[in-house]
Amino acid sequence: MKLSFYTVSAATACLLLMNTSCQQSGNKEAKNTDTTTAKAVLPPVALTAVAGSPEFANAQLAIQSVKAIAQGKDSAKVSFDFAVKNYELKGQTADAGNKQCNNSDKGQHIHFIMDNSPYAALYEPKHDVVLPNNTEHYLMCFLSRSYHESVKSKGAAVVYHFKIDEKGNLKKLEEPKTPMLFYSRPKGDYVGKDTANLLLDFYVWNATLGNDYKVKAEIVNETNGQKKEETISNWQAQFIQNLGTGKAHVALTLVDKDGKPVDGPMTNATRKFQLAAQEPLK
Repeated sequence: MKLSFYTVSAATACLLLMNTSCQQSGNKEAKNTDTTTAKAVLPPVALTAVAGSPEFANAQLAIQSVKAIAQGKDSAKVSFDFAVKNYELKGQTADAGNKQCNNSDKGQHIHFIMDNSPYAALYEPKHDVVLPNNTEHYLMCFLSRSYHESVKSKGAAVVYHFKIDEKGNLKKLEEPKTPMLFYSRPKGDYVGKDTANLLLDFYVWNATLGNDYKVKAEIVNETNGQKKEETISNWQAQFIQNLGTGKAHVALTLVDKDGKPVDGPMTNATRKFQLAAQEPLK
């Protein structure tokens, strides 16, 4: 049987179309496979105790003086002077090079935490803040190693309870007696190798962690979905690992022996921060 030119051409065109379709389908599947393979799968978020830090057992921090000066009609500038003993501000902590976490090139410092807001790092033993009139405040200050881990020995921290009256005058209030929790780290932005070990640290006041009190930690990467919840019964700094990159937050809550949030001021705090493989952060 003879085949016409048009019949052969039609058959050839059909084969070409089928071949092209198969190639496109194959390429699409390959692309899908490549995308799946390229997506990194992180191990679960882990908490690892920070061990071996210098103790600084004799380090002492105290508030030497506090002064308030009215600023206009609505606020006051409050000046704090601190006394530091047996501790070197601005010095690098001896094991800073071995910790493999974010470290301040300015050295050891004071964490100044007003009302559980993000702390100010003080490399000199003084600090000024402007506060509104008719407000009450809780100030927590403690000595910090150069890599931001708090010094937890007796005498290395102080809490100051005060108010600014309607005229901008400062009045010292009764020293707090209730259990309190002050958030310290993580804080700010982390880039590159600093994202591997994030310091989780806080300060407990008027309470001992163990059977009666614990700290509930919620750690969430809002970008990649990595998260972990942990109830901490031992007051020790820890490293958060495998959190990945993106926008994240940590929420800390002081809870009682039944796991219920403790009533009173300064018992919980949440901090947002960002993690990036490199600059610029997005």
